[in-house]
Amino acid sequence: MILKDENMAKVLFLIMSGDEKFDLAMRMAYNSVKNKRYEDVKVIYFGPSQKKLTQLDGDMKNMFQELLQNKIVDSACIGVAQAMNIKPHLENLGVSLMPAGERVSYYVNQGYEVITF
Repeated sequence: MILKDENMAKVLFLIMSGDEKFDLAMRMAYNSVKNKRYEDVKVIYFGPSQKKLTQLDGDMKNMFQELLQNKIVDSACIGVAQAMNIKPHLENLGVSLMPAGERVSYYVNQGYEVITF
């Protein structure tokens, strides 16, 4: 039985890595939601992780789609998407594209703790 603590934190996963750390971050974010570890969980993709999003398959793709459907995924950076020429790919995945700096500051100002991978 999971007891809900009145002082549960709100967490923002800022996923930047395009390597094996991406998989670790996705799994931690996914399990955090599944196990109700925090009051709220959001995910922002920035930098190399955005390219990795366009290449997902198997478990990672399923986890991503579930996070997206449950409105856990906030956005990916529009500037990076344009610079990497992957904007249409990310839009086709259903990811909102917004300036990462704006979104991170929004969540920090709302009291979210930032976990970075």
